[in-house]
Amino acid sequence: MTALLEVEDLKVAYGKIEAVKGISFSVEAGQVVTLIGTNGAGKTTTLRTLSGLLKPLSGSITFDGKPLRKYRADQIVALGLAHSPEGRHIFPRMTIEDNLRLGAYLRDDKEDILKDIQAAYDLFPILGERRKQAAGTLSGGEQQMLAMGRAMMCRPKLLMLDEPSMGLSPIMMQKIMETIVELKSRGTTILLVEQNAQAALSLADQGHVMEVGNIVLSGTGQDLLHDESVRKAYLGED
Repeated sequence: MTALLEVEDLKVAYGKIEAVKGISFSVEAGQVVTLIGTNGAGKTTTLRTLSGLLKPLSGSITFDGKPLRKYRADQIVALGLAHSPEGRHIFPRMTIEDNLRLGAYLRDDKEDILKDIQAAYDLFPILGERRKQAAGTLSGGEQQMLAMGRAMMCRPKLLMLDEPSMGLSPIMMQKIMETIVELKSRGTTILLVEQNAQAALSLADQGHVMEVGNIVLSGTGQDLLHDESVRKAYLGED
């Protein structure tokens, strides 16, 4: 079976500094796949390259049977690859509802857009309660909900989440992780970059450990969760 996303020997550089050094991995439809690793490992660079924000030095990216290197970032979104970035990047002066509408800017099916806005409110009731409120007045966790809801508005075939729990309280982090599980149960395919390795591996079908631009270990989420080297390096165990 052909994977929904296939990355082969991907290399990405900032000037003369090679940030991603030839990584390969795939994501099957319906899976949650996670990339874990320390800061500077190349995880965010990988997602930014997949979404067309960075151009690779070499290698191939195939999404739903199409080579992505020939597409612009907006065209990649139209193909069904959505990116909820690190730091959320919501529009703080716009309302919650207008932020969600921006996620559907490539669509013209007005009735279905309204249905999807309501679906976002069903998934995150707090957003529905405050739909006319400026997005910048939300807490960090609520802004993360909005960023995820906005990414879902393009009806993605694959949703990329970059550090969704960063800076959140334990309770809010748990809510975000529960939402990822809920999205998976609805059939959403997810590529997750997450600083909390325990949480990420616990819900992932497949995981990849990145170090200084390389994938150094791969396996099922459960296998990596119980791998001694991973437990020592990323789960804080001796």
